[in-house]
Amino acid sequence: MPKNSAEQIKKDEKKILDFLENNANTNINDISKSFGFSRQKVWRIIKKLEQNNVIWGYNAVINPKYLDKKDFLLIIKRSNKAVNDSILKKAMDGKFLNDLNEIGVKLIDSLYTNGFFDWILYFSAPDIKNAKHFLDYLNKNYEGYVSESHLIEVMFPMTKCGMGNPEIKKLSNFFGI
Repeated sequence: MPKNSAEQIKKDEKKILDFLENNANTNINDISKSFGFSRQKVWRIIKKLEQNNVIWGYNAVINPKYLDKKDFLLIIKRSNKAVNDSILKKAMDGKFLNDLNEIGVKLIDSLYTNGFFDWILYFSAPDIKNAKHFLDYLNKNYEGYVSESHLIEVMFPMTKCGMGNPEIKKLSNFFGI
């Protein structure tokens, strides 16, 4: 198979993506050594994947307690009310995220789902009061579009963003062991 066949390029991209998922802060030299690729090849692959929105960005996985925050899940069931363009624009414009910052909420993940619930929001906030303020904000701004919602506080993350919690032994504290 030629070195630059479409199939081989795809395989090389997947190797680098798999590696970056767990080692996003690794420098290009180390990645190239891991796979026997040239530094330029790794750089080109990563830039192409970024330009094609395969790689959306890079994050550090941070213990929210260090930032004096807690993590929460909000699961939402939509009503049968038809969604119009203004509601979609409202949900997608930058103002939504700015409003959340003012409330003290940082949206980590927002997932449109198929199942009993339609939306899952994973976010951090200083406390339950701010989390409930966020729920009130959603109910006010999307009135009639939400039929049911449940706010859940994350007590202990075993994994986060695919990374195992380095303090996993503290899980026993939650069970009195």
